[in-house]
Amino acid sequence: MTWQLRVAHRTGYRYATPATQSYNEARLTPRSDRRQTTVVNRVETTPATRAYRYTDYWGTVVTSFDLHAPHTEFTVLATSVVETADEGEPVRSATWKDLRSDTVVDHRTEYLTPTPYTPRDPELTKVARELRKGLDPAEAVLAVCEWVNQQLKYQPGTTGVHSTATDAWRAREGVCQDFAHVTLVMLRAIGVPARYVSGYLHTKPEAKLGETVEGESHAWVDVWTGGWWAYDPTNAIPVGPRHVWVAYGRDYADVPPLKGIFTGGGQSTLDVSVQLTRLT
Repeated sequence: MTWQLRVAHRTGYRYATPATQSYNEARLTPRSDRRQTTVVNRVETTPATRAYRYTDYWGTVVTSFDLHAPHTEFTVLATSVVETADEGEPVRSATWKDLRSDTVVDHRTEYLTPTPYTPRDPELTKVARELRKGLDPAEAVLAVCEWVNQQLKYQPGTTGVHSTATDAWRAREGVCQDFAHVTLVMLRAIGVPARYVSGYLHTKPEAKLGETVEGESHAWVDVWTGGWWAYDPTNAIPVGPRHVWVAYGRDYADVPPLKGIFTGGGQSTLDVSVQLTRLT
C-alpha cells in the first residue's frame, strides 16, 4: 500500500522584547529512502531570512538560516509532499553470532553504543536479556518493542525534551521520544544495532482523501538484523504508509526539528502545529 501525504509543520516564537539576532538549524525535510520519496519540500521563515541547505553526517537535509534584524515574532513553516509505502517484513538473516561479529560491531558501533539519552541501565538490560531467550534477533526486537509498549504509559507532560530513557523508565510513562529511547537502550544491550528515527504519523488510518488531521512530531526505531527495518513501539505497529520519515541518528540529540540561539528577546514562548493531509 502507498500513500501520498502533505505535511505542514509550523513553529512560532514570540519574544517578550525584540530579539536582535537569531541563528537556527531546521531538520524538517523528509528523507527519500527505502520506503519513501519526497516529491516537494519548502522551508520558509517570517520574517524572511538568508538560508542554505546541507546534508549532515547522518544523511539528514538541514536548512540553516539567520536573521539580523530586531523581531518579536519568528515563524518557521515547512511544507512537504511525500509518497510513502509499507515497510515490508522484518529482515531476519542475521543470527546472534552474526551480530557479535567484528564486522557488524565495527560498522554499526554508533548504533550499539550508549549515549546521554540512552545510557546503560542494569534493570532494562536484565529484562532485555530475558526477553531474547529462545528468539532470533528479529523476534527479539518485536518482543522488546511490545514489552516497552505495555510497560510505559503514553502521558504528555511527565517527561521533557531533555529526559533520558532512565528518566522515562523510572516514571513508567512518557511520549514517543521516551518509548523510542527506552527501546534503544534495551536493543543495544543485547547487541542489536538500533537507531532513533524522527518524523510524523498520520493519526487517522481511515481518513478520507483530502481530509486534514492535527498531528505532531513522532519517533520510532530502525533496527539492523541483516538489513534495516523499522517499528513503532509507541503504538506497537510496524512502520507503514502513515509514517513520514525525516531524520535518524543515535538519539534525539542528532535529529531535533529546530535548534538555535538568539540574542536579546527576554523570555520566549513557543507554539507548534503539525497538519497532515492524505492526498492519494
